[in-house]
Amino acid sequence: MKSLRYLLLLTVTLLTMGASAKIEKTNQMYMYGFSASFKDSVIYVTDIQNVQGAWIETKTKFLVERDEYSRQLKDYLADKLQQPGRVCMVFFHTKKSKAEKQFLKLMKKYQKGYEVRHLNATEFKFEAVDTSSGAQ
Repeated sequence: MKSLRYLLLLTVTLLTMGASAKIEKTNQMYMYGFSASFKDSVIYVTDIQNVQGAWIETKTKFLVERDEYSRQLKDYLADKLQQPGRVCMVFFHTKKSKAEKQFLKLMKKYQKGYEVRHLNATEFKFEAVDTSSGAQ
């Protein structure tokens, strides 16, 4: 019975150690932002931008601090364009061709029935979020 408990404890310990995701800094992260509101039919979309210095989880290839990138767009829209309360999302990929494919699919979906306003890189630019203090 005692050895069964130790085996169970060892198994749980090994599983939790393996579950911690490692993060790494990328050379190339292509992302664009999307913003919608429940109050109007205007959609804001940024250009696809190469954000150097973004961090990803090595196992899942998922963007670390996605919420911070979304907040950058949300703050820009609220401060510069007086568009508070918008829902903002960030789409990303490490390959430009995949990001472009995602972008075109999104545009095809929203160009009918919505007023799409593009924000080019001179108007809005994502800044890399530094997560080096949390790097593993």
